[in-house]
Amino acid sequence: MRKKGALFLFLQKTRNKISILFIKFRSFVERNLKTSTTVLLLSFLTGVFGATVAIIIKNLLHLNVSLLANLFPPGKFNYLHIAFPLIGILLTQLYIRFFVKDDINHGVTIALKAMSKSGGKLRRHNTYSSMIASSITVGFGGSVGLEAPIVLTGSAIGSNLATAFNLSRKNTLLLLACGTTAAIAAVFKSPIAGIVFAIEVLMLDLTTAALLPLLISAATGTVLSILFLGENVMFGECLTVPFSLKNIPFYILLGLLTGVVSIYFLRTLWFIEKLFAKIKRQAWRIIIGGLLLGVLILFFPVFYGEGYENLNQLLHGQGHLLFENSPIYPFFRNYHILFILFIVGVILLKVVATAVTTGAGGIGGAFAPSLFAGAFTGFLLAEILNHYFFLDLPYINYILAGMAGVMAGVMHAPLTAIFLIVEVSVGYSLLIPLMITASISYLVVHPFEKHSIYTKKLAEKGELRTHNKDQFAMRQLNIMQLIDTDVLTIPIHSTLRDYTSYIAKSRRNLFVVLDENEKFAGLLVMDYHREILFKQELYDKVKIEELMIQPDVFVYDTDKGKEIVEKFQKTNNYNLPVITKEKKYIGFLSKANVLAAYKRVVASESED
Repeated sequence: MRKKGALFLFLQKTRNKISILFIKFRSFVERNLKTSTTVLLLSFLTGVFGATVAIIIKNLLHLNVSLLANLFPPGKFNYLHIAFPLIGILLTQLYIRFFVKDDINHGVTIALKAMSKSGGKLRRHNTYSSMIASSITVGFGGSVGLEAPIVLTGSAIGSNLATAFNLSRKNTLLLLACGTTAAIAAVFKSPIAGIVFAIEVLMLDLTTAALLPLLISAATGTVLSILFLGENVMFGECLTVPFSLKNIPFYILLGLLTGVVSIYFLRTLWFIEKLFAKIKRQAWRIIIGGLLLGVLILFFPVFYGEGYENLNQLLHGQGHLLFENSPIYPFFRNYHILFILFIVGVILLKVVATAVTTGAGGIGGAFAPSLFAGAFTGFLLAEILNHYFFLDLPYINYILAGMAGVMAGVMHAPLTAIFLIVEVSVGYSLLIPLMITASISYLVVHPFEKHSIYTKKLAEKGELRTHNKDQFAMRQLNIMQLIDTDVLTIPIHSTLRDYTSYIAKSRRNLFVVLDENEKFAGLLVMDYHREILFKQELYDKVKIEELMIQPDVFVYDTDKGKEIVEKFQKTNNYNLPVITKEKKYIGFLSKANVLAAYKRVVASESED
């Protein structure tokens, strides 16, 4: 007990010393540095910490895998391997429930939500919680990637640094993006892809002032990754074949195919996750998902973990080694058409394994799975064309192009896909094929899926600011606060005489007619009645009901900002009546007031 008390006291003193040093450092920075210089300094620190996190996660993963390999040697298949994913998901959920106590799934989506709703502010636990949870999930065989948790961790580091230095909303968003950039750059040793990811996926407003911090974070993350993990890039040892113009039609075909696979990937993932969400008891989700994933891995061992080692084998022409541990592969091996069906099964079921992992409670992203599905799609196309049409297409080129195609379609990020594959394979000669495949894949996907894997849920909830700022600004408008209630109401059975008395009381030339039940009946526009207003002989003869008109369109109290703007555009009216669905009159809405409020929201969103 004495030792425990001494250790606690030591940790507390250390924490206090670190806090004091940080306060002194912050005070020095605030006194001596301009805001722009502070942002540059923090972008460097974000790069350092973001890269460190990426390195730690990778090492944690290798540690988990090594421990399991020592406990259960890989020689002969052990049926306990089926239980690994279940154990991993269970441990992940226990960690989240008792330590994190927050939703940390879908890391990039969480970062986008923070950008849309809280000015880029992420919670402190996001700087480490996803890192630990994802390494547990993937280390025990979860069929997901580490990139999304790493991105969330890097984003949280940048966000919390900005918060600690009391930076503006704009600079907080910028440092969040710096964290994302550093994370991607460190994981793949791809600085350009990291920057493009921040711009394309996070939809960061790019200015010269914003570009420099991103460059610093990307360079810092890449250098540290090279320093600690070596210079070799992920697929750098594979040798690509120089691009040939005669193969352009086949890259176009691959773009179409990867587009279809991307649509299947997105819809299957969302469908399975919704099915798991319907299972109310978490224990059942873990059991069903863990066992189902274990069975999938039993028949398709390539689904175990991230799958990058498998992709390396595929790129080096050792694809047959990936399937030899499968108990069903011997039935497919000797018949080429069955082998083709086996590969199709790998492509179709990979997303199922990913969705089951996340649906059951595992933590990870779809970055690696999309690369996996794309690689096997490219391999499949090359295999079919070479075997049945007697072509000689380079497998490596089509595997890499397939990766770019599915990533572009799933993430709606063709530029990120192109630059990432170029940097991780040093395949600069493939730039044109990658452009062809990625762009066509995106064009195929976009008409069917308007949102990416990261933005769909936010868009459905109306919480996506980054990708459509106009619509977001409209959703922020409080329409009820913009309604004018100074328009006088007149009972429907009134006469012209009554009408003139109301005119004398009003400063407007517009009046609302209400029926016996106090519901909207029509409008009176004084300009239309000037000729009869001075004919006293008509005062008791003419009824209000005879003079009123019906508006072209109504604004309902349930209408959203976008719907209201569309109604103003359709009618060209400057004022529209606001009623309930039961036709109860509320007031009038002015186009000028709506536009003024919209401009205020946009201005507040853009302020430093």
